[in-house]
Amino acid sequence: AQVSNISKQMIPKVEAYHKRKLSDKCFCVYLDATYLPLRRETFEREAVYIAIGIKPNGHKKVIDYCIA
Repeated sequence: AQVSNISKQMIPKVEAYHKRKLSDKCFCVYLDATYLPLRRETFEREAVYIAIGIKPNGHKKVIDYCIA
């Protein structure tokens, strides 16, 4: 029950993260995916796609991600 309550509290924060405006400029963007095992009957694995930007100072930043 506690995991469910925490998940419910995180949903608005995750939605806000996906809708935020990007303020930093990146000179390079990497797109990648990884597959994670699941404990569901419908799928054995699910892909997590991620976009990582590299800023001019060399720091990396997660731009966004998508679970599909």
